[in-house]
Amino acid sequence: METGPATALAGIDSRSFRVWLQTTEERKNIEEGRAYYNDPSPVPPPEKHTPSSLLQCHRKLVYRKENAPAESEMAHGILWVGSRFEEDVVLPYLRDTVADDGLFVTNSLYVDFELKSESGDLTVKGSTDPVVVDADGTPVLPTEVKTKSSLEYLDEPNEHHKAQLHAYMVGLSEKYDVNVKRGCLIYGGRDAFDLKVFDVEFDEAFWQSTVVEWASDHTAYRLDSELPPADSRFAWECDFCDYRERCGKGEIKCQDSASHGLLPEFEEYPRQPLLEYLDAHDAKLTPTLAQRYPNLCEKYEVYDWSCNQCGTRIEWESSHLSGDGDRLCPTCADDDRLVVLSDPDLKEQTANGAR
Repeated sequence: METGPATALAGIDSRSFRVWLQTTEERKNIEEGRAYYNDPSPVPPPEKHTPSSLLQCHRKLVYRKENAPAESEMAHGILWVGSRFEEDVVLPYLRDTVADDGLFVTNSLYVDFELKSESGDLTVKGSTDPVVVDADGTPVLPTEVKTKSSLEYLDEPNEHHKAQLHAYMVGLSEKYDVNVKRGCLIYGGRDAFDLKVFDVEFDEAFWQSTVVEWASDHTAYRLDSELPPADSRFAWECDFCDYRERCGKGEIKCQDSASHGLLPEFEEYPRQPLLEYLDAHDAKLTPTLAQRYPNLCEKYEVYDWSCNQCGTRIEWESSHLSGDGDRLCPTCADDDRLVVLSDPDLKEQTANGAR
């Protein structure tokens, strides 16, 4: 058998890399006793919040928490860079810089506390970034570490990062029975590999009137099963949102869609987010996606094509093709009408989506 550059290159491509990355992550979770990480994310209770989600778009978070199908791959690259920057750069930097006079740096602490709000009792749970502690392990200064493409125009901390740091201060104060009133936000620039640090003092008015009120509103939306309005607090969120099409801010004709169901005729769902959605909801593929991912049809059922004119349902593999490659309704064709079949709409999928 001949070997050489062509043989080596044959298996090196984006698809094999994605498969390798996913398989490696799943194996690691199993080996570390966290096989449940490989399962679809459970839907959290409406009262539960995480520090990192505070002040983000209500609608985006409802879609994410209820396992709506994401329209883009997770930003693994940015997440990986951020993790490596925190663990390999910032953590040792802090230990070498502040580890003096009885101070130490721990890589993270867990917070779990309750809030009183107009929507009832809320909980906030999550892990901090590095925390400066004293010799007894009592927190002195929590940090939040973020990376950005550039720090050139960063003159103040982002509001949602400030909210996240406030949650750490509240949670650590309660857990350790201390009064943590200062934290620092550390931003790393991915271009020049530099730092900007912001000293953040706890602001009770900001915490109550902005953060707690936001959390109360978000819980109310979910308790009432109400789709939040499509108006994010931060304009940039829409540009990078995984649910632009579903929300109605993309290119297809869609508006105010619920969390469940695959967008009809939408072909851009990446494979991994699609699999996560199918497993989370025990759902079926649309015919459009069955054509794009035919190998998935061995595991998942597929909806029939639908005719919006006469209501005919046709098995996804057995419809007639027009000269342009469109799949035509045979019932309408018998009446000398050319009607293109379509995927079932979201309402039909929600009503009949389970196997």
